[in-house]
Amino acid sequence: MESICIKKVDSIDVEGLQKISRQTFFETFADKNTAEDMAKFLEENYSLSKLTAELADENSFFYFALSDEEVIGFLKLNTSSAQTESLDSNALEIERIYVLKAYHGKKVGQLLYEKALETARQLNAAYVWLGVWEKNPRAISFYQKNGFTPFDKHIFRLGDDEQTDILMKLPLQNR
Repeated sequence: MESICIKKVDSIDVEGLQKISRQTFFETFADKNTAEDMAKFLEENYSLSKLTAELADENSFFYFALSDEEVIGFLKLNTSSAQTESLDSNALEIERIYVLKAYHGKKVGQLLYEKALETARQLNAAYVWLGVWEKNPRAISFYQKNGFTPFDKHIFRLGDDEQTDILMKLPLQNR
């Protein structure tokens, strides 16, 4: 397997973050959503101004997965007020783990996930949580394999379409 490294994303990387964000989200969800909803979501959520603001938030952390200096995936973590749900200030949210389709099955997602756990431990988080689309069995299986269990649901808006995300969590006391 080729060598994969994880690198913290800085504000100077915003264009690369936009590119990998749009590409991986499109690869993951375009076949199950309308072109109009995808275009609206990508423009609203992955604009340079929105990503720049997210990178500037001290309660959010971004990491790239790199293979030979090429960005092949990324991770976004949120703490405190940056979390997408007001659950617990002592929790870490995995908001995004996305990997280029060409790298699925090569443990890139696992490496990004392990970086999330490392960050959660450094922050002394009580648990890690995330939302995963109910129609994404690959991701649900990945998180279940890593010990996450469902605890609630919320609505995720993709363009004009309201979709249901399963909220899952992993307590960290014994990990």
